[in-house]
Amino acid sequence: MQITGNTILITGGTSGIGLELARQLLALENTVIVTGRNQQTIDTVIAANPGLYGFQSDVSNPDAIVALYERVVAKFPALNCLVNNAGIQQQINLQAPACGLSGIASEIEINLMGPIRLTIQFLPHLKKQTRATIVNVSSGLAFLPLPVSPVYCATKAALHSFTMSLRMQLKRTRVEVFELVPPLTGTPMTRTAFEPKELKGQPIMPVDKLARLAIRGLERGHLEIRPGMSKIMKLTSRLSSNAMLAKMVGSSVDAMLDATPA
Repeated sequence: MQITGNTILITGGTSGIGLELARQLLALENTVIVTGRNQQTIDTVIAANPGLYGFQSDVSNPDAIVALYERVVAKFPALNCLVNNAGIQQQINLQAPACGLSGIASEIEINLMGPIRLTIQFLPHLKKQTRATIVNVSSGLAFLPLPVSPVYCATKAALHSFTMSLRMQLKRTRVEVFELVPPLTGTPMTRTAFEPKELKGQPIMPVDKLARLAIRGLERGHLEIRPGMSKIMKLTSRLSSNAMLAKMVGSSVDAMLDATPA
């Protein structure tokens, strides 16, 4: 991917990985547009990052995706890069009485259906460009799941599979398809999803480093960008996933199960 002179749309771009990618890509002389669900947050981010553009949108809402497409393409007809980054992560005890179906559905809608719908919506436009790129942000947990976040991990595994199929279907077009596979990264989502004691001793990649490695991977044409521990997690999944999974996350699952009524 040529990393300058693009017009890039990043979903979930008002914090975490999305925002850091936006900042670094903006510094590389790209036109960058971010989306988020909260207009006040978007306004704050835009004010703090001159040159950045923002639109309020909810990737879990099909009608909002259509509206976003119409607004973005009308204002930025040169759009040639879509980064499907928006996501949420929840710890879910599947045996707990409080495990509700609505929360599970929202995680699937945002993490999986959102990228699929956005891709389908924007694809005809991207195919018309001289060069175009789709980047799907999955997770190292797509390869080695964290059992306390079962739905999140399942959606990221599904997004990984979807990305592989999408890449093959677009092989005769000018649209490149990349997958960014972050390891555990220092973002607001990570801090919200886990207690500090759960993160103790875990290797956490700074978000600015993650973004730099992601952009380097895009520039070098690495279709599956696996920084840090993500590379090890994929390799481990091929070798001895059950044993490694029990060793890495067994204590967190035990704590969850201990709190589950018999």
